[in-house]
Amino acid sequence: MSTDQSGTTTELQDFDALTARYERELLAHCYRMSGSVHEAEDLVQETFLRAWRASADFQGRSSVRTWLYRIATNVCLTNLDARPRRPLPTGLGAPDVDAADPLDAQPEIPWLEPIPDAAVQVEQKDTIRLAFVAALQHLPARQRAVLILRDVLRWSAAEVAEALDTTAVAVNSALQRAHAQLDKQRPTPETQGVDLTDAQRQLLDDYVEAFWAKDIDRIVSLLTAEATWEMPPFTGWYAGSTTIGELIDSQCPGGSHDMPMIATSANGQPAYGLYMRNPDGSFRPFQLQVLELDGDRVRHVSAFHGTEVFQRFGLPEALPADHR
Repeated sequence: MSTDQSGTTTELQDFDALTARYERELLAHCYRMSGSVHEAEDLVQETFLRAWRASADFQGRSSVRTWLYRIATNVCLTNLDARPRRPLPTGLGAPDVDAADPLDAQPEIPWLEPIPDAAVQVEQKDTIRLAFVAALQHLPARQRAVLILRDVLRWSAAEVAEALDTTAVAVNSALQRAHAQLDKQRPTPETQGVDLTDAQRQLLDDYVEAFWAKDIDRIVSLLTAEATWEMPPFTGWYAGSTTIGELIDSQCPGGSHDMPMIATSANGQPAYGLYMRNPDGSFRPFQLQVLELDGDRVRHVSAFHGTEVFQRFGLPEALPADHR
């Protein structure tokens, strides 16, 4: 990395280029920490503001990238102080519910949000998956930071200690506690594959067709027997392919040819914007489904309601009546 006579890296002299280079990976980092897309965007902007203010004091003892991550991590820790964690319904600690139970919407809960793949830059998609980010939410903020810096960014204990103004011994202790807590939750980043097989691509095509036809038996056949379904802001979650089929059959207002889907990707996973037919024949946004696959079956669906989710993913705000 080149420097000028003052010792300031030339990379810091063009903040527009600096932002363009690091914004998407810092957004992924702040999203892992916060579980919120809009909060992560604000945190990244605060990171660059602090970096700009401190750029004259940058000594070059680390790379600019490491320096920015150190700033971002501490911005996140300040922001998360005394804030509640962002759960998914499966993380609330309540048992699964019956398909016939009334839906209980709790929009005041700060739910975990999905993030568009196009918005972030990550080296490994597993480190942004919903299950992993949801599991991180069970950790205290500093343990969360330690685990991300050590296991995702692969920093040394000494580097993390310097970033968090603590000791390597304390970092290793926090990492051990974080691992013990995650063992009780969902998968660690290394547990899942990321590339779709031909069979999985066919599965996804069949899944879209099954919803378009509202073919409950076919939908059930595409799920694992132990599949789970959740849909914030509703607090209930559903276990078992048969129960999920009953839920869609009884609680989903659409009928045959009422629910087209548009493909997208979220959290390194296949996702679909599902639309619902209006009385005039057009279609309105209904829910964004983020799918977790197990072989050639779907084992988990997180279905997020709200038009703002569609806006975040750049999905159309409506579809014409003749859309197929």
